[in-house]
Amino acid sequence: MWGYTEEQITGFGLTFGVGAFMLYMLFIIGQLAWESKAGKFGTFVIFLGLAFGMTGFVAKMLIQWAIGIN
Repeated sequence: MWGYTEEQITGFGLTFGVGAFMLYMLFIIGQLAWESKAGKFGTFVIFLGLAFGMTGFVAKMLIQWAIGIN
């Protein structure tokens, strides 16, 4: 498709597509915290739970980059 291999399209989707989806999830969680009037601590707990999943995704990318896996 337009000169790209399936592997290149998949890699793009996994990095930028999932990254964009994670930013969208941050927006949704922030909106839910705002509408529910969760307060500072409640909002912190909500974002902390979301951040654990994001940290794993980013750590995987960094580890792959550090050991040279494409």
